[in-house]
Amino acid sequence: MGADSRPLGVRAGGGGRGAAGPRTSSRALQPPLPPLSFLFLLLAAPGARAAGYETCPAVHPDMLNVHLVAHTHDDVGWLKTVDQYFYGRRLEFANGGWVMNDEAATHYGAIIDQMTLGLRFLENTFGKDGRPRVAWHIDPFGHSREQASLFAQMGFDGFFFGRLDYQDKQLRKEKLEMEQVWRASASLKPPVADLFTSVLPNMYNPPENLCWDTLCADKPFVEDRRSPEYNAEELVSYFLQLATAQGQHYRTNHTIMTMGSDFQYENANMWFRNLDRLIQLVNAQQANGSRVNVLYSTPACYLWELNKANLTWSVKQDDFFPYADGPHQFWTGYFSSRPALKRYERLSYNFLQVCNQLEALAGPAANVGPYGSGDSAPLNEAMAVLQHHDAVSGTSRQHVADDYARQLAAGWGPCEVLLSNALARLSGFKENFTYCRNLNISVCPLSQTAKNFQVIIYNPLGRNIDWMVRLPVLEHGFVVRDPNDTVVPSDVVTLPSSDGQELLFPASVPALGFSTYSVSQVPGRRPYAHRPQPRSPWTWSGDLTIQNEHIRARFDPVTGLLVEVENLDQNLLLPVRQAFYWYNASVGNNLSTQVSGAYIFRPSRQEPWMVSHWAQTRLVKTRLVQEVHQNFSAWCSQVVRLYRGQWHLELEWTVGPIPVGDGWGKEIISRFDTALETKGLFYTDSNGREILERRRDYRPTWKLNQTEAVAGNYYPVNSRIYIRDGTMQLTVLTDRSQGGSSLKDGSMELMVHRKLLKDDSRGVGEALLEDGPGRWVRGRHLVLLDKARTAASGHRLQAEKEVLAPQVVLAPGGGAPYGLKVAPRKQFSGLRRELPPAIHLLTLARWDQTTLLLRLEHQFAVGEDSGNLTSPVTLDLRDLFSAFTVTGLQETTLTANQLRASASRLKWTPETGPTPPPAPAGLDPAAITLQPMEIRTFLASVQWEAHG
Repeated sequence: MGADSRPLGVRAGGGGRGAAGPRTSSRALQPPLPPLSFLFLLLAAPGARAAGYETCPAVHPDMLNVHLVAHTHDDVGWLKTVDQYFYGRRLEFANGGWVMNDEAATHYGAIIDQMTLGLRFLENTFGKDGRPRVAWHIDPFGHSREQASLFAQMGFDGFFFGRLDYQDKQLRKEKLEMEQVWRASASLKPPVADLFTSVLPNMYNPPENLCWDTLCADKPFVEDRRSPEYNAEELVSYFLQLATAQGQHYRTNHTIMTMGSDFQYENANMWFRNLDRLIQLVNAQQANGSRVNVLYSTPACYLWELNKANLTWSVKQDDFFPYADGPHQFWTGYFSSRPALKRYERLSYNFLQVCNQLEALAGPAANVGPYGSGDSAPLNEAMAVLQHHDAVSGTSRQHVADDYARQLAAGWGPCEVLLSNALARLSGFKENFTYCRNLNISVCPLSQTAKNFQVIIYNPLGRNIDWMVRLPVLEHGFVVRDPNDTVVPSDVVTLPSSDGQELLFPASVPALGFSTYSVSQVPGRRPYAHRPQPRSPWTWSGDLTIQNEHIRARFDPVTGLLVEVENLDQNLLLPVRQAFYWYNASVGNNLSTQVSGAYIFRPSRQEPWMVSHWAQTRLVKTRLVQEVHQNFSAWCSQVVRLYRGQWHLELEWTVGPIPVGDGWGKEIISRFDTALETKGLFYTDSNGREILERRRDYRPTWKLNQTEAVAGNYYPVNSRIYIRDGTMQLTVLTDRSQGGSSLKDGSMELMVHRKLLKDDSRGVGEALLEDGPGRWVRGRHLVLLDKARTAASGHRLQAEKEVLAPQVVLAPGGGAPYGLKVAPRKQFSGLRRELPPAIHLLTLARWDQTTLLLRLEHQFAVGEDSGNLTSPVTLDLRDLFSAFTVTGLQETTLTANQLRASASRLKWTPETGPTPPPAPAGLDPAAITLQPMEIRTFLASVQWEAHG
């Protein structure tokens, strides 16, 4: 095969850590060119359209065909910022998404968004023929079942990845199961979430001794027999042995070799010159009886040959977590690394959905209005970058992490302009809207200085909600009035760590809409600010309890620790002891000892130390909230809170700066100990969606030799973890991705923060110290106690409410009318009726000037609730929305780049038997039916209300 027929396999946005050593070398309508991304483009032949499999090269059916895939792997960040990489090399595209996203710390909604953005860029740039056929996740550090399900629903024919546990890989090679069908949903009917999956033989690196680039040290082909460097015959013999050995671990007469790695093809000429010689010289051996055929190829063409083999494939139904590349190298630390960035990413996802929805509801008036040009694209692109497997994962260098946060902050500004335009249009008033980005540290200048102000609360959910608003204020009396000018209850409480105050009041907000509340100081009246009453752990012996209509929580009066939770409605009582602990990060005495780092979690011993055996406590009780303030140390505190009407217990923890003056890096956990008989089982979510059963010291598809009893049992917790017995279930919801486990029966733990003194030798080259803003972190755990058979209704709906929380916007009031034709209103709903509880409005966003992108999902799994929430639900979309009329509807695949009616995927035969193609779903706007865990995606042509 000559040089002119070789493919161009160049892709960006990866980041690879060596198998056991450093990870070093071995937008809007027309999205702009991504600075670095994962759009995988492979040109199979000169002048040929890359329309599909028809352009694939010819193979020899009676030989071992070795498919050489030329590729490079450049990160969207990691060691340099995005811009530094962009100006350092010329890039082309790979895989289809805006980035190659992480699979542990990412929320499924954000994954879908970034894939949609990238695939749309490809279509706008290259047309329909630019659509990738395969998913290519060669570097993420473990692989989630939900990711595979999403890829299948996006229309991919197959999935290639590089990293899996070293024990798992060895067994798969022996059993010839390096390739199989991944059944990635327990609810969706096969083959909807079935995805053919191939494990690459050498992670994503070239074979040893066959790397020919500027960063490589391997010798090039020398064919001159007179030269002392002559090695052509030796390299050909070596390659033939290598190919034959590799082919023995795969089931067909095809095998794949990744010819490239991190930051490669800086010298593409050197690479391709040697690959050309390799192909020519190896194939020349066929005249001497060799049965090996080498060719330039692509992942899609390799997949096509596997499909044509028409074999029956084994089936996998779990996931590929946790990942370890050695006995003491479990990559479970990054589940919790950089918790401040992880929270900022989750908040930004929330804000982006609010921005997208208001842009859709207000129409063109949101983009150009009295506040300037508003735009959701910058935040959409920044959020896409944050999904990269070195971004939200927390595994970049510090200055790169700072740059990720900078990109998010920059994206918020244009969205705030858009929100102001949209709220003015929908409310009928041009107010001086204020966005308090620092409410997490109780800072909001307007509420802390103004005598009168308005609070606009926007609800991005498709159902009405009640929400407790908290705003920092000065010590004054206040009256709060709802949209009907009725006074609502309010309280002023003192903050636990200062003399500052916060105003509390309950708000009711309609579905996909807003309510405006007015707040006024009462002249001459200084209220009684409810101050925490201190409780000495050595002298207080009375009852220490907080309670509302639904929940009671009891604390040990001596230690101050939570010891009991009671669900009053269901008559459930569970002893629960919650406290904070820390693991001592392993400190290696020599270079061969593995230590904890940004990626790897390796504590020095199995049992952690308690931060403190007791907490200094203070008690707050008002008509709206009851709180116990716990102070464990100078760097660890918590507020345990019950609002009026709340169905869960809220634990707001504050950790940092973590002290390391004793020379020990520390990994901080919050642990819940109960008497539940859990039999080694616990449950975690997969990217915030379906739930997976976990078993301590166990893997479902292979016999585990457990070498790290703590780290080897940690799993990613994107939104929830729970334990249960036959009667009760204790669930903890998180506000960001964290690592979690159940290391003994009846126990759950979540890692909330990490500060480490050494690098873990996976390529970052710096310790996870976070001495900047990320050193101090505040977060929340929501605790629910329910009957096991009905618990899903509680944690599903509450998790939805946490991911898409209301957006609070302030204004001083007194704004001018928006226009004569726009009636002023203090309350608005974008829906004419609430969505059923089982249905979640996943996406409502502008697609082009007259089209909206609409995704609806059934958020319950088959059989997980004893009521009717797991039944199919049918919706009428014709008059569902109040701000616009749907005039046309097209259903698409998940990423909106193929019409569902004409989309097709390669068919595979699993060992469980043939799967019939899914029946075509009817497209009647009056009757859109969603099955459990189904997501349906539409492009809706709309007509907005006339603007004033």
